[in-house]
Amino acid sequence: MIRFDQVGFTYHGAQTPTLTGVDLRIGEGELCLVAGRTGVGKSTLLGAVNGLVPRFTGGLLTGTVSVADRSTASAPPQEFAHLVGTVGQDPLAGFVTDTVEEELAYGMEQLAVPPATMRKRVEETLDLLGIADLRHRALRTLSGGQQQRVAIGSVLTAHPPVLVLDEPTSALDPTAAEEVLAAVLRLVHDLGTTVLIAEHRMERVLQYADRLLHLPGDGTVLDGTPAALMPALADADVAPPVVHLGRIAGWHPLPLSVRDARRHAPALRARLADHRPPAPRHSPAEPEPLLTARRITVTYGRTVAVREVDLTLHTGEVTALMGRNGSGKSSLLWALQGSGPRRSGTVTVSGSDGDPGHLPAHRARSLVGLVPQSAADLLYLQTVDAECAQSDQESDAAPGTCRALLDRLAPGVPGDRHPRDLSEGQRLALVLAIQLTAAPAVMLLDEPTRGLDYRAKRAFGRVVRDLAARGHSVVTATHDVEFVAATADRVTVLAEGETVADGPTADVVCSSPSLAPQVAKVLRPQPWLTPDQVAAALTPVEARP
Repeated sequence: MIRFDQVGFTYHGAQTPTLTGVDLRIGEGELCLVAGRTGVGKSTLLGAVNGLVPRFTGGLLTGTVSVADRSTASAPPQEFAHLVGTVGQDPLAGFVTDTVEEELAYGMEQLAVPPATMRKRVEETLDLLGIADLRHRALRTLSGGQQQRVAIGSVLTAHPPVLVLDEPTSALDPTAAEEVLAAVLRLVHDLGTTVLIAEHRMERVLQYADRLLHLPGDGTVLDGTPAALMPALADADVAPPVVHLGRIAGWHPLPLSVRDARRHAPALRARLADHRPPAPRHSPAEPEPLLTARRITVTYGRTVAVREVDLTLHTGEVTALMGRNGSGKSSLLWALQGSGPRRSGTVTVSGSDGDPGHLPAHRARSLVGLVPQSAADLLYLQTVDAECAQSDQESDAAPGTCRALLDRLAPGVPGDRHPRDLSEGQRLALVLAIQLTAAPAVMLLDEPTRGLDYRAKRAFGRVVRDLAARGHSVVTATHDVEFVAATADRVTVLAEGETVADGPTADVVCSSPSLAPQVAKVLRPQPWLTPDQVAAALTPVEARP
């Protein structure tokens, strides 16, 4: 179905090629997981499948890419629309209509699908992705996760034989991600659809993949089954937590799913019976409130997004804000920062002279910083170096502060590169570095780990913990349960704009099948959350694979 014959690609002005000597044969009905660190060329590889690379990116492509025996060099990408459906990392950038129902039908209209068939497919897709109640909603009023489901649905309705999905679950809550992947698997198994998925959250996809395409960063692509490649990739920092747990415990072969790992779990639970996970990092007897929010209500017309929420943030604490897509997380963050609408309620920051919502914008930002989901909107200069220098200047930080933070999050980002030419993960890392340079007393982060690989997430987690250790309070709205398990002291869960759970991380996530990280699912009922906790509990002899 898909052939790469000695494919190489170099971006204009780049010193080294992004892809080199790539040979692939991907057959009908295969699900291929594309893995690799941020910026190694995963999106480039996917874009080459239908000719978006190089026709819309520029650069030099060598070799031949073909789909269904048709070379991408023979026609523009729109001529491949009936063969290849593509969902990019930024769903909003790909929308061309105004409402959900119109967007689902648009692709079929361009392919001249009969109206009766169009109506049937729209209804099937609405039900398949659980978005029937959104059919008449304006696309720009949806949450990031809802937009992502609509973007996937707009491709599914056309029934292309090849699906290319770039970070398809990055903005989805765990339950929604499972539903989307179940829909994709149904297409693979029942219709023989060929699917390529680039996904940093490999714990969600690895167990379903037929093949693994790993980009090590030197331009090549390693091709094999997940079972064959995982032992080597566990050392490359791109393996999911369950694989690392298997290495720590000495399991052979390494598990690829929670179900595989649970077959070995009884023996490991016995080894851990006399150990306990470390106590929460933030447990002062009388924590000092840094931000106090009372009865926060946010409405959009007749829709109540946040309903009388109370929230207290403490010095030195990392709080994870969780909940399904559309539960009000982003609306609450904007209301706390002062830039978003707030129908009622008050916000008080310790040591400040007023509610951030009633202060000038520059003063509010110095008290409460916010990195939104559409983080790239904050970038406006021509180079990475210019963005970093401007951030240092605006924050009165020492020169090089922002660049040092960026190198911790995503090492090797070229300073002379235009921010819009970076990968999604690199661009997010740059925005995070810019905002963290100012280090306000309270930092609010909306889906900060989208596009970040495992290593970058660990580095970002260390930055967040450093901020907390210096007396700041950090709130991260996220669906990334593995990041929450490794970083957060406390979890607050929203549902329909109301708080439904609030407490220590282990207490909240271990009691929820959908929010529990992989290690917690494997070792339940013991309250372990991460492979690092398990490794620290075992003796050095036990910890060796």
